[in-house]
Amino acid sequence: MKIHFLGTGTSQGIPVIGSNHSVCLSNDLKDKRLRVSVWIEDIDFSVIIDCGPDFRQQMLTSKCSQIDAIMFTHEHADHTAGLDDIRPFFFKQGNIPVYAHQRVLDNLTKRFDYIFQNENKYPGAPSVNVFSVVPNQPFSVQSKTIIPINAMHGNLQVFGYRIDDFAYLTDIKTIEDQEIEKLKGLKVLVINALREEPHNTHFNLKEALDFIHLVQPKKAYLTHISHLLGFHEEVQKKLPENIYLAYDNLEITI
Repeated sequence: MKIHFLGTGTSQGIPVIGSNHSVCLSNDLKDKRLRVSVWIEDIDFSVIIDCGPDFRQQMLTSKCSQIDAIMFTHEHADHTAGLDDIRPFFFKQGNIPVYAHQRVLDNLTKRFDYIFQNENKYPGAPSVNVFSVVPNQPFSVQSKTIIPINAMHGNLQVFGYRIDDFAYLTDIKTIEDQEIEKLKGLKVLVINALREEPHNTHFNLKEALDFIHLVQPKKAYLTHISHLLGFHEEVQKKLPENIYLAYDNLEITI
């Protein structure tokens, strides 16, 4: 199974528009981050987690040409605003399956009504097949079983997803013990680490490292990174063994 990191930045991306912060001015490509998303690819399996405003650029860069499903973590714009750009996939494949909490599906239906409506559709608008994700209820996409991981993004519920020995969680601040149990035995964990300073709705670096220590995956990658975390190369040197800063266009194989 191959994991493509399509984007690893926080909601504004890096560089932030108009910012003179030293990380935003960096020439290191690893310091340039689109909004968070991953593409998970295996034999007869091609799934995107989150579809943010950089989705079109990410699809072109990664050369993804087939989507079996899009799974959403939550409804915030940096995770959903690129939904219109599924059109080329729809024209080639037909309706695109989308999986999310019912609250997220309701939100997307309001914001992208022309995609979700079945009557009097605008010619050329894409269509989706909708599947509601429920806590504690695994579901299948192609040949894979997906285990939803329930967590909290401040006061907002979010889903992470486990697929085989890989799990992806972003925008989490708290998680219950019974959900952590679902993450045991991982080969790779991807988890958010916004910055060093505490934040109301995201893990900071210490909280992410503590969480990794609790889960004990063989390897862990940090994502949803702010420019305030620092330069990629400098932060990476400080991280424990087998913990890595993810970066845009990184590919790993499990």
